[in-house]
Amino acid sequence: MFELPALTYEFGALEPHIDAKTMEIHHGKHHQAYVNNLNNAVKGNAAEGKSLEELMASISKHSMAIRNNGGGHWNHSLFWSLMSPTGGGAPEGKLAADITATFGSFETLKEQFNTAAATRFGSGWAWLLVHDGKLVVTSTPNQDNPLMDIAEVKGMPILALDVWEHAYYLHYQNRRPDYINAWWNVVDWKKVDALYQAAH
Repeated sequence: MFELPALTYEFGALEPHIDAKTMEIHHGKHHQAYVNNLNNAVKGNAAEGKSLEELMASISKHSMAIRNNGGGHWNHSLFWSLMSPTGGGAPEGKLAADITATFGSFETLKEQFNTAAATRFGSGWAWLLVHDGKLVVTSTPNQDNPLMDIAEVKGMPILALDVWEHAYYLHYQNRRPDYINAWWNVVDWKKVDALYQAAH
């Protein structure tokens, strides 16, 4: 059975950038629903007993319910872990050097990432991932992610931003770019760096 991961911080810990009510509903209602629906979707078929990563790698062989809810569970589990009340600032060390080498500067990376997040039509996610040892910015629709065998751009995500309206609408309404800009203040670069190291 898949389970909702506990947050490592309080609902209000990311304020004023992400408000407590949004976090409470997003984690406790939206993510819990993905977990519940995923558990129901895998019962009694070939997906039962497989890990989330195994499901992502073979998602084309599974139902749309497993794709949507499995992706929702994996994406959100990563998303919560990449934010911290003491986040923000800029990456350091090898990751920072790789960002500069790849994008020209950290600011340019942010611009490209913000554009991917802001221009994703409807619901979806923006990603920074490692693909064949290189950093790449991309986005996916709905609850798809770059681990899925159906993804246009595949790789190991090291940074993720949820741009579904439920992630920001209570506080930011239709101002998605304001939410995107505020989110950089809570990014946990130590966690991003750990994922970056693991992907090499």
